[in-house]
Amino acid sequence: MSKLLEKTSYGLRDRAKLVLEDGSVFEGFSCAAPGEVFGEVCFNTSLEGYLEVISDPSYAGQIITMTYPQIGNYGVNTDDLQADSLALRGLVVHDICSTPSNWRSTISLPDFLTQQGVVAISGIDTRSLVAHLRDHGAQRGVLSTIDLDTDSLLAKVRASESIVGVNLAKTVSRTEITPFDELPESHSFALASGKEGQYNVVAYDCGVKKSILQGLIRVGCKLTVVPWDTPAETVLAMNPDGVFLSNGPGDPEAVRETYVQVEKLIGAVPLFGICLGHQMICLASGAEMEKLKFGHRGGNQPVMNLRTGRVEITAQNHGFGLVFRSLGALIPELSGGYSDHVNDLRFWSEHHIAPVVQNEKFGRIQLTHINLNDGTAEGIAFLDKPVFSVQYHPEASPGPTDAHYLFSAFSRLMDGDEQYLDIDIAQDRLAGWVFGATEGETHA
Repeated sequence: MSKLLEKTSYGLRDRAKLVLEDGSVFEGFSCAAPGEVFGEVCFNTSLEGYLEVISDPSYAGQIITMTYPQIGNYGVNTDDLQADSLALRGLVVHDICSTPSNWRSTISLPDFLTQQGVVAISGIDTRSLVAHLRDHGAQRGVLSTIDLDTDSLLAKVRASESIVGVNLAKTVSRTEITPFDELPESHSFALASGKEGQYNVVAYDCGVKKSILQGLIRVGCKLTVVPWDTPAETVLAMNPDGVFLSNGPGDPEAVRETYVQVEKLIGAVPLFGICLGHQMICLASGAEMEKLKFGHRGGNQPVMNLRTGRVEITAQNHGFGLVFRSLGALIPELSGGYSDHVNDLRFWSEHHIAPVVQNEKFGRIQLTHINLNDGTAEGIAFLDKPVFSVQYHPEASPGPTDAHYLFSAFSRLMDGDEQYLDIDIAQDRLAGWVFGATEGETHA
């Protein structure tokens, strides 16, 4: 049997084991670097985009399970990486492809993971694992290729650290103030050239994805990227036209040094936040966060824009969410006459209302986006300050470009347009893309 396996694309494989803190055990084979790692085990439902997933700094502290059964078919192109190094703790797949076929691929996924020192396991029933996490919630796990004793692994994982209360953003943020103007040449087959930088924008790096920064460049932003804890005074001294707050990993409550600065920036300069950046704005406003049972990670998640009634197909990656009622009391005359908060925010989509609360710090705040799968908050906009944010990832483009308009919205916010969140499908959703265009034509 060993000789037969040796001649296949899989080759001879070492055993590996994944053990959860509740005692669940999953056995398979090592398909990347040897080692032993601990982290919160979660799952991602994306059908493609595995490279963007594994290189997203927001996965720091986590072991990712991919629900799609075969991963690695189109290999790896390093231009698609979302960060210069991988922050995930480990990867769990059913089957991994070591012989990719794609004209942009430069290396196979198993070889790339091995180069990066990532521990990964294949050959397990990921359907069973995902169903378990869905029913029982995300939990701590240990993935090992060196210790295969279940009792030993269980003892170690139960003694491991939870991500709750841990500031993971500081582990993936840059440490110096740097400009960013990177638009990979290999992406030119699908994307138009970016607009000349007309907005001076400072971006907080709490684990920012490169594609977010590239999206900002394409709507005309000249970017300066600063570390996660940069004082607001330093940022304002740069005379920015706007400030962007990035995505990032872990518990938002633990990133106090960022949201304290955000509180100082609100009202002083236009602000746009994505994912953790959204949470930073909410915390700066005095809101509460809750840990979701298993989080939102993957594509094809429907989000309604309550202002327009349009449904966007989004990509998401977060394990914490805003408790909307904690932002303040509802203003009945701006909330369809309703004065009582509801737990399931789909109530507002059913009644075609974008409710508004009275925040003690910053005045009126509107709920702009909700998740239609579970009724959680996905976006807010301040009505008395130039601030808006979304929990999902418009740069990930699962739609493929349903939410791209948010980058254009930020530019309109900096221009002082009060209707900055309105969608123009032709001008905003496809801005910067050339899909379906004739020769010489772009959707600019």
